[in-house]
Amino acid sequence: MHSQYRTDPQRRLLGLLVCPVCGGRLESVDGAVECVRRHTFNRARQGYLSLPVGNAQQAADTSAMVQAREEFLTAGHYGPLTAALAGAAAARAPRDAAVLDAGTGTGHYLAAVLDALPDAVGLGLDTSKSALRRAARAHPRAAAASGDVWRPLPVRTGAFDLVLDVFAPRNGPEFHRALRPGGAVLVVTPTPRHLAELRRRTGMLSVDGAKEERLQRALGEDFTQVDEERVEFGLALGPDDLHRLAAMGPTGHHVAPEELRRRVAALGDRFEVTASLRLSVHEAR
Repeated sequence: MHSQYRTDPQRRLLGLLVCPVCGGRLESVDGAVECVRRHTFNRARQGYLSLPVGNAQQAADTSAMVQAREEFLTAGHYGPLTAALAGAAAARAPRDAAVLDAGTGTGHYLAAVLDALPDAVGLGLDTSKSALRRAARAHPRAAAASGDVWRPLPVRTGAFDLVLDVFAPRNGPEFHRALRPGGAVLVVTPTPRHLAELRRRTGMLSVDGAKEERLQRALGEDFTQVDEERVEFGLALGPDDLHRLAAMGPTGHHVAPEELRRRVAALGDRFEVTASLRLSVHEAR
């Protein structure tokens, strides 16, 4: 499908993006990209494309949250989830797929999916500059750009085979627009059992009981759920990794770092916790 671009993934990736102002095609210029109407957007020194996201940056993941996530995921603690997601992508998409990771974070999951699809390219969108700095170097066949999932996505209509949505907001109409006919969204959400032991002892934010209902509402009109897998595994973690686990999610926005570390330290040298996730596949109608 895309064999002419296999030796130039960055050229192919640029072709997946559009100008967020006018929707026009983007071309590389010196250290930036530009559309035919001369709307120009810079590439940050760290490699990601800086596109406008309005006020979304204010609620983006902080540098401390992103660092905790990178350290925790790089240590392999969520390996079963990473493997399940990569396996689902390989079973669903062609090996030369174009993959969109909405709310990419550090690009960890996108990199695993690209490893499973040898000729694929991936675009990661996020509002956090700290996350994008890492996502830009997550994989040789990936690119990163600032983008707000709640707004029109700066991507070409029908350009993607697969959308990844891992612990991220969902914009059903925009995901549907970005996908080719028959493309799919892979969604990862926590179940009520996820980190329950840790949440009880540290005051972490609880899992929204209406999460599955909101998922169906977000995707229901444009997608049909065609598969679902429960990914559940136990973790035995020391204080440092427990702190990273708690700090890398929404709790990192709401509990002061010193207070969170104090609560985690009270759990002792080793604490067992359950990771419980739902991986669902939604095909574009």
